[in-house]
Amino acid sequence: MPVTSTVSADGKEVIIKVTGRFDFAVQNEFRDCYHGVGPDDGVRFSIDMSKASYMDSSALGMLLMMREHLGGNSANITISHCSADISNILTVANFQSLFKIA
Repeated sequence: MPVTSTVSADGKEVIIKVTGRFDFAVQNEFRDCYHGVGPDDGVRFSIDMSKASYMDSSALGMLLMMREHLGGNSANITISHCSADISNILTVANFQSLFKIA
């Protein structure tokens, strides 16, 4: 599966791992990883991009929709382990002002 999620033992952190192409084809899988969580639940999200090989504009849109669903500016989302290409895409899109990039 291109997108999987793991919940911490205390239920306060969800790690979403993206493998391969992060594009429109994985929209439903990605949304399912956070859909049951609301902005007041106090859950942290970490998106692990270490195995992602590609990201397009639909993936940027999915990240923005996730952020909005989880409370906008108050959402606690970190995007980590990005390749140089994906890091460049996030920088050009100015996502460092919307997400924590690690």
